[in-house]
Amino acid sequence: MAPYHIRKYQESDRKTVLALFSQGMAEHVPTTFLHTLKLPRTLVLLLGGPLALFLVSGSWFLALMASLTLLAALWFLAKYSWTLFPVVSLQTDLSDITKSYFSERGSCFWVVEAEGQVVGMLGALRIQEPTLGKGQWELLHLSVALEHRGQGIAKALVRTVLQFARDQGSSEVVLSTSILQPSALTLYQSMGFQKTHQYFFMSFRLMAVPFIRFIYQVPCAQVSQAPGQGGCF
Repeated sequence: MAPYHIRKYQESDRKTVLALFSQGMAEHVPTTFLHTLKLPRTLVLLLGGPLALFLVSGSWFLALMASLTLLAALWFLAKYSWTLFPVVSLQTDLSDITKSYFSERGSCFWVVEAEGQVVGMLGALRIQEPTLGKGQWELLHLSVALEHRGQGIAKALVRTVLQFARDQGSSEVVLSTSILQPSALTLYQSMGFQKTHQYFFMSFRLMAVPFIRFIYQVPCAQVSQAPGQGGCF
């Protein structure tokens, strides 16, 4: 296992960070495609559509071409959905990482270096108008290069965010991930994150891929408090 260390993002990391993010999103395309194929409505479409075409036309060739066309359309839909994430992010917080995460106190972005290369990343963005006035931070863009997984890097990054949030006086850390990322779900739950609800991004609703919202209640940074005082503020 190659040694690694976590440090704050620098502008020289931008190209590698964006490539790592895009590669991570692309990895979800095959999983989403297979998930969609297993849906009952997809099976009905893939079997019933070509069969109906064969009964009408009497051509197996047309039926086969219809099946291939449907499969291609499903693959395109899966790919398109995950392509939207980098596009939207590049128009929002990742358009200028330094400005988004370092221009104001309370947000930060980290990268992981191993053998002189950036192999992981994670951001913590302060939520400007948190629900009920609570201090909330959102965990975003957790990604580790495929060849460096299984070394505890993702867990170390999440711990870095949780400690950062605690130091900043945050009461909660929130994040979202899809049900098609079992390793991420296991990681977050093992670290004390609790599920709050499921929801759909519009592009994923057609493929029945819900996202799960998690929340982590940050332990109070102060061990002892004056009588009558509660919370970390």
